[in-house]
Amino acid sequence: MQHDTITADDGERLHVRLSGKGPPLLLLHGWTSSHASWAPLIEPLGQRHRLLRPDARGHGGHALSITREPDVRRLARDVINLLDHYAIERVVAIGHSMGALTLWQCIRDFGTERFTHLAFIDQSPKLLTDETWNGGIYGDFDAARSQRMLDELDADFVEAVLRLIGFGLNATARATYLRNTSGWRAAREALRIIDPPPAIAIWKSLVAADYRDVLPSIDVPTLLAYGTCSNFYTTETARYVAAHLPQARLNLYEGADHCPHLLQPRRFADELFGLLDSA
Repeated sequence: MQHDTITADDGERLHVRLSGKGPPLLLLHGWTSSHASWAPLIEPLGQRHRLLRPDARGHGGHALSITREPDVRRLARDVINLLDHYAIERVVAIGHSMGALTLWQCIRDFGTERFTHLAFIDQSPKLLTDETWNGGIYGDFDAARSQRMLDELDADFVEAVLRLIGFGLNATARATYLRNTSGWRAAREALRIIDPPPAIAIWKSLVAADYRDVLPSIDVPTLLAYGTCSNFYTTETARYVAAHLPQARLNLYEGADHCPHLLQPRRFADELFGLLDSA
């Protein structure tokens, strides 16, 4: 496994992990996570692909030197910078959570020309709910609730992130959070390496975004993976995304939370390979 750094077009240094052999496959992690979150998929995906696992700017414990307030548009441009750096004309790309939003922003700004296939994992095209949309976080995350979340992030970033995950739609997550099990303690320690201001700036841009208009423009084969016990979204959100993506294959993971690909990594890899082999 190789650790590499690239320079984005604004001068920021970005960190990437490279492994495996074969056609390139880009893996974009979720908010407050890092390249390490893909660990269960390195072996099954790396058998057929060269894996590129960048840390999004403001993530992975890497200090920023250019801007303290990155946003999702900057993350999307970083994707193009990464592909240009490695001279990758077209790539298979997978986005989990924030990674999916980053790819949708990338498609809005640059189109689908750089992608042969896409996969989106457990994400809504619009995080905020309102009178026209109940497919966002919890099905009930309006502007007032979003502002309370921002206030909590400013007061205690680590615990606010954990409560966002724990006090959602997944009853098991709530119960284990309240018991402060070892998994939550480990997550708490991992979050302490994140510099809050850049992460909060990114979060603000994510909750302000609406990619419902982007979905119909995605004209490449696409895999969708959603957990039926997601912390954040109901299966109605998954079915909305599938209905508005022209070439989508929707796979529901029974009992899985916001990370269905980590609960059943071999299944996810097989479903991705099935999409690639059939196109």
